[in-house]
Amino acid sequence: MSQSLPSPVEVKATADSIALVQLPGGAVPWEDGGHVDVWDHVECLMALDVRGHRTRARAGYEWLKREQRADGSWAARYASDGSVLDATAESNHAAYVAVGVLHHWLSGYGDECLEMMWPTVRRALDFVLGLANPDGTIGWARSPEGSPDPAALLTGCSSIHHALRCGVRIALVMGRPDIAGEWERAAHRLAEAITAHCAGASVTSFAKVPTPSVFIDRDRYSMDWYYPVLGGVLRDKDADERFAARWERFVVPGKGIRCVDDRPWVTGAETCELALALAGVGDLERATEMVAAMQHLREQDGSYWTGLVLEDGKRWPVERSTWTGAAMVLAVDLIQGGKATGEVFGHRWAEDDDLGLLA
Repeated sequence: MSQSLPSPVEVKATADSIALVQLPGGAVPWEDGGHVDVWDHVECLMALDVRGHRTRARAGYEWLKREQRADGSWAARYASDGSVLDATAESNHAAYVAVGVLHHWLSGYGDECLEMMWPTVRRALDFVLGLANPDGTIGWARSPEGSPDPAALLTGCSSIHHALRCGVRIALVMGRPDIAGEWERAAHRLAEAITAHCAGASVTSFAKVPTPSVFIDRDRYSMDWYYPVLGGVLRDKDADERFAARWERFVVPGKGIRCVDDRPWVTGAETCELALALAGVGDLERATEMVAAMQHLREQDGSYWTGLVLEDGKRWPVERSTWTGAAMVLAVDLIQGGKATGEVFGHRWAEDDDLGLLA
């Protein structure tokens, strides 16, 4: 297994493997012939932008614009023929569009792309904030019948925090400081809830912490470990402590990270997202180690298997997921100083006090 990052040729091959799976209408499914969900679709569009597939990325954003529902949401899952498989509207899916649009603009598309996507971003984030709970968290979904589910997920809310901050940047560019202020205040309240939760759960032992939480208990999942850092909530010392508290619990040296702490299964996307979180706070050495560690999942065409079962060495699930490849492309780009990815995932823009939007 390589102990270094994939080469530029290898990264391009991965982006090309994603492009080959994209549907004629612009949607990018999980895998060839698989279903489409908006969050992973957006992740793939960012990877396409990184490696210069500008026309394909643009087609993907046009698909989002066309498919957005009247309330600002998208269905949770679409079939490859465009039919809806699951009409549930997930808040983190809708929010993530703002992350992709900001990345798209920073990739050099000019203000015209923001003008095209601004109504989409605004409706999407308004839908998300319509699911806000009194404590500042965001409920995870609205049912097909229209009923909100107030259950808050730490991973989802951390991703929504990231998206709201990206939306703030977009709103300011669009000359709407009023909307930027609304979204910034919502992001600030959400960050307070996440920070309070992490302060109660940030311990070096692996024991469960008997403290009340506003978030559903998914402590077994690695995403709940690193997403508060990836989403820009925990920085500096807080990020260092978060990583240290659970590093040995999830990281399998030379293989990547476990998806779930009590299962012998490492997954490539989670490993590369951890790399994004590490690189975003400046830990490039460990970020590089993470990307190198998951290269055993790579196929010759540049695509990646989703995961590996450590006990028997079998691929599981038996799929080569576009979003795993996309996470790798973004992680390498961030580590190597990519401008758009650096601004979006390195959170390199003005903080709350500088923007003056919290008053």
